[in-house]
Amino acid sequence: MARATASLGRFFRFAKSATSIPPALLNSDVMPDPHNVRTCKSPVDDRIAILRERLHRGFYMPIKYLGPFVILAVLMTAVSSHALAQAVECTSMIKAVEVNGTTLHYAECGRGDTVVLVHGSTGDLNSLSRHAQLLASEFRTIVYSRRFHFPNDPPQEGDAYALRQHVNDLAALIHGLNLGQAHVVGHSYGGYVGLVLALEYPDLVRSLIMGEPPVLPMLSNTSVGKALRGSFDRRVKIPAQDAYEQGEMQEGLRRFLNGVIYPGWFDKLPPDVQTEMVERAGPEHRLEILTETSVYMPPVSCEALAELGRPALLMTGERSHARFLLVTAELEECLIDESYVMVPEVGHGMFSNVSFTNDAILTFLNGQ
Repeated sequence: MARATASLGRFFRFAKSATSIPPALLNSDVMPDPHNVRTCKSPVDDRIAILRERLHRGFYMPIKYLGPFVILAVLMTAVSSHALAQAVECTSMIKAVEVNGTTLHYAECGRGDTVVLVHGSTGDLNSLSRHAQLLASEFRTIVYSRRFHFPNDPPQEGDAYALRQHVNDLAALIHGLNLGQAHVVGHSYGGYVGLVLALEYPDLVRSLIMGEPPVLPMLSNTSVGKALRGSFDRRVKIPAQDAYEQGEMQEGLRRFLNGVIYPGWFDKLPPDVQTEMVERAGPEHRLEILTETSVYMPPVSCEALAELGRPALLMTGERSHARFLLVTAELEECLIDESYVMVPEVGHGMFSNVSFTNDAILTFLNGQ
């Protein structure tokens, strides 16, 4: 099992005190390889590499969660396999609900306290369906497709994209299905949606689990963060925008996903999968990435986060880009009742490590 390590806050405190920008961060957007520390060019690089080594395959949780997490980790394979065998196929019967003038498709299974799973950009309700199945052994799970995401209607000419709209849609879905106060699990942009939901509709949220929400405005708090965001804009966002503006849907999606996950990720997909992904996710993602940044990625203040008043679990991937690591560190610094888990062997697509993330979520939820 993964070994316990120091809190991600160490990275935050390092970034606050950094006086120069590590070349490895600007050139690759990925934290330096901890097994190749000698390639670092400066003391700042060395310190980042050492920190990465400390966090390597590690996790951190408050002491009250460590006991049950140890037990779950030891039984990880058996527990997850049993839950998967017993769970009802959540997406076998897709339902629909009308909210805020649009139709959202969703699936549900299990009984007990409610867990709502929110997918990220380019995803849909199928993205977290395996987690919905596994969690259904102990909870009532709801997994849905956000506005404009398959199988919902794609955006039409004149449609606008805004984080607040997704937040209001989720609030309306919780009300419309009479879910009461729910545990909200969000990956990537879905974590952003869940976070703002908890801030603006606190009565609807019992706890919050976020897998690297891209609250990029928080990168402006440090010089390292500003440099990372500038690098992301130059190397990923702007090239993707250029492709979309030229009508090259597949190229826009390719540039974005290769930049967010890892270089060449999209190119390794089979051609038919690429085509399906472009058809399903391209129109929504084009609208999203061409929207004014302040509208689809509005700032969240540290003061508001400190007053959240809900337990939160932050998750990062062991191989994730440095910008996601730093955003998570900023969130950890501001939140009061938070826990942190680093998921081994994965990057931003951390939920692909189904057993580890599911057991971490169950441990957290059972501690509430």
